[in-house]
Amino acid sequence: MNLIIDVGNTYTKLAVFELDNMLEKAVVETVDILKKIKKFQKKYSEIEKAILSSVGKIDKSDFNYLKSEFKLEVLSHETRLPFKNLYTTPKTLGIDRIALVCASVQQYPSQNVLIIDAGTCITFDFINANNDYLGGAISPGIDMRYRALHNQTANLPLLTIKETKDIIGTSTEQAMHSGVINGVLSEIDGNVNVYKTKYPDLTVILTGGNTKMLSKQLKSSIFANSNFLLEGLNFILQYNSH
Repeated sequence: MNLIIDVGNTYTKLAVFELDNMLEKAVVETVDILKKIKKFQKKYSEIEKAILSSVGKIDKSDFNYLKSEFKLEVLSHETRLPFKNLYTTPKTLGIDRIALVCASVQQYPSQNVLIIDAGTCITFDFINANNDYLGGAISPGIDMRYRALHNQTANLPLLTIKETKDIIGTSTEQAMHSGVINGVLSEIDGNVNVYKTKYPDLTVILTGGNTKMLSKQLKSSIFANSNFLLEGLNFILQYNSH
């Protein structure tokens, strides 16, 4: 069994896999990850290997515990990967994006794939049918757009995400919701259409925290999978265990 640990700045995602099957997952505050890991160990005594992906800071004692308890793989730019990375600045490529591309290699081999991660930022990552990762795009996420409207103006309120189907906002709050949500939807659909002009057989994956809300409103044909990053990390662990 494999333990998957994806450390964020505030929250950490944890999952237990048996081969390719996710048995359980959890989201905890990063300061509490050790408590949850010990609960997983008690429930799943067969866990032997673990992978750590960290964009936030993990406590040193927590890290030392992981090293002592598991065969630990720490995802970095030195990790052996199942694709050719043609990014011109490979050391600046986010490890979360690396994991997403690995998931696409496992689940959609020899296909032109665009992975869209709608989280803190909205990232677009493209890998072609020859298994070449070419790059993509990064833009502000939904929460970031709301905060920017509030922080960089004098009178606009700080709003939280809200579904909207109306393009015309009849109040300031509705206009902000329309601008943010419809803007993101148009951006995603627009990017997909541009890729499809060059790659008509394009496979599109949508993942990240806002997957459920966005997938219902997008015009493009997509596969929605909120666990795609965890599945990618599990694949990297398996790939480096041989």
